[in-house]
Amino acid sequence: MRAAYTSGTAHLSYWDQGPGLPVVFLHPTPLDHDYWRPLTEQLSGIRAIIPDLRGHGASELGTDLPRGGFSLAPDAPVLSMAQYAADIIALLDHLQLDRAIFAGCSIGGYILLELWRQIPQRIQALAFICSKPQPDTPQGQAKRAENIAHARAEGVAALFDGMAKSLVGKTAQTTHPEIVAQVRSHMTLNTEALIAVQAGLATRPDSLPTVASITVPVLAIAGGEDPAVTAAEMEALKAAPGGCYFHLLADVGHFAAYEQPQQVAEIFLAWMRQRQLAQ
Repeated sequence: MRAAYTSGTAHLSYWDQGPGLPVVFLHPTPLDHDYWRPLTEQLSGIRAIIPDLRGHGASELGTDLPRGGFSLAPDAPVLSMAQYAADIIALLDHLQLDRAIFAGCSIGGYILLELWRQIPQRIQALAFICSKPQPDTPQGQAKRAENIAHARAEGVAALFDGMAKSLVGKTAQTTHPEIVAQVRSHMTLNTEALIAVQAGLATRPDSLPTVASITVPVLAIAGGEDPAVTAAEMEALKAAPGGCYFHLLADVGHFAAYEQPQQVAEIFLAWMRQRQLAQ
């Protein structure tokens, strides 16, 4: 069931489907909620709550974003991890959910770390897929600034064409060539949203100290063909004192749950059974 709620000046959309243990899924940018569809179709016994993140899919960007936070693009609006976390907290309040499991891919994982800093008491467990706790490097920030300049000059189409081809793993592109077009069709950010997201990614905090405070169970799934997040970077999640169930899928890229939903579902369910998370 699709529904809507409000956070700040933005009207945001989410999908709420199935009975059982509530799991909130946070998708990667620049995709929308549909990223999780192949995975949630493989999962039974959970209540899947899947928002379109602010500025993505059917969710508005809003008019209240600050500017000046990203020094390499000082006039850019900044969609921070703190703002995303505020949006998800508003969704939990809207749904009257006291506690849930949270899963995030890429930027979704960065938001999970911010949620842990803000509302650890509402988090039962955390699943990170192709996401890392490290901040952007100077080189990464320079690339964000380049993306912002490119989007302003030429729009987002060429950027998204390149991302669809580079972030989907080589194995998936070989076995399912149509996947690139499928992924590309769900990259619907407009130029302003792309700029705000890139500025937010560039200025996200270092979350390595946060990992050392996570006392709930952690799942970490890395992709061996992921050009954006390495398995070595994700291994930092093993420092979580609540315990980390780490798994490397050698033949997937950055969009692991979309590329290999059955494998990811099997790992997810095994983790839930191991940590006795299911009701």
